[in-house]
Amino acid sequence: MRRQLRFCHMLRPSDTGNAPVAAVPPSRRVASAWMIPLSLAIGLAASGCAEQVTKHGHLFRENDALTVQPGMGQDQVKLSLGSPTTTTTSGSGNVYYYISSTTKQAAFLKPTEIDRQVMAVYFEPGGTVDHVANYGMKDGKVFDYISSTTPAPGAKDEGLLKQLFRNLGTKQIFGDG
Repeated sequence: MRRQLRFCHMLRPSDTGNAPVAAVPPSRRVASAWMIPLSLAIGLAASGCAEQVTKHGHLFRENDALTVQPGMGQDQVKLSLGSPTTTTTSGSGNVYYYISSTTKQAAFLKPTEIDRQVMAVYFEPGGTVDHVANYGMKDGKVFDYISSTTPAPGAKDEGLLKQLFRNLGTKQIFGDG
């Protein structure tokens, strides 16, 4: 005859006539209790080693160079691209420079600059856009991706462009991170 239990929440398979339940030894309960926090800690530590990529300065879109057309005024350029990172006078007109820098950092190591992009908007003396250049580094030289040329030696802004790209990979243009 089967024994009747008063509280159904206390029923176990062994009490209902099924196969007996093997008891979990205390050492296994302790082992499983620390395995979950340990695996979470290892996962968090591994994710901290992932490389982080950070962009500073102007965030370029693919069509930024296309939005600025010859004949546009300086105010129209500012409405289209925002305030320039820096401005200068070159030759007989002004130049707006929009600068972007990309750095990567792994864990606790010092950030390293991996890319720098400079969009230069050249203005005529009357304040209208003359032309646009999109500079970056190609084969270790400053390169204009719009005209597919490198600035000629002695060009009106060659010195400034060399300064902007001189420390690529060693010095960060927007601070020390």
